[in-house]
Amino acid sequence: MSAELEMMELVPEPASGRVFEGAIQPGVADVTGGGRARLDAIARWLQEIARQDLEDARFQGRGVWIVRRTRIRVESFPHYDDRLSLRTFCSGIGRFSAERRTVIEGEGARVDTVSRWICLDPQGGRPQRFDDDFKRAYAETAAGRDANVRVRHPGPPEGAAASAEPWEFRATDLDIAGHVNNSHYWGPLEQAFLAGGEPAGFDGEVEHREPALPGQAVLLRDGPWAWITSTKGEVHASAFSGA
Repeated sequence: MSAELEMMELVPEPASGRVFEGAIQPGVADVTGGGRARLDAIARWLQEIARQDLEDARFQGRGVWIVRRTRIRVESFPHYDDRLSLRTFCSGIGRFSAERRTVIEGEGARVDTVSRWICLDPQGGRPQRFDDDFKRAYAETAAGRDANVRVRHPGPPEGAAASAEPWEFRATDLDIAGHVNNSHYWGPLEQAFLAGGEPAGFDGEVEHREPALPGQAVLLRDGPWAWITSTKGEVHASAFSGA
């Protein structure tokens, strides 16, 4: 298994075009016992600022968005009660997919993220092409970049089962789409990559495949790679940690 992955590019913030801003203060449910913001909390913040941006642009409800892949690069972790700013913009557009860059910073913290999302028809659940209004709102910051959502991560290699650890998704992990919310996949990755001590930084990417439901799951590891699978071996998500 390769120890290298070319993770999604973190393009610079644009000089012009639509950039939506928000703010947050990590609460007690967002942090570790040492006060560091957890990866699953950061992933939730990304969902929320994305929802707020779509609502502000009057696109809320026009489609159902599911995430294919997210990269989180932490130069310095946020901590409990930090006053943080969030800035988000569209950094790529495909036929029915879009890339979103989000920057989180404040009080010495700095987190750069990028996610690729697929827009689905809320009635039939199939990929839905963007209308002209969406393109007009977001095309400038996308700057002609695509948002390819094909699966890039490899599956678990033979022998990975030797590293198997049990995991369980709870009923409270479900979201409005009826499956485990993407932020909850970062929980087992906290355990896999950040257990033991408080890291100075982090750089990792998660790719989502088959949605999970509450119940038993399995965490597999091989070097910088990890996979969350069903007990029958179906891959729900894969992850790569570059730091």
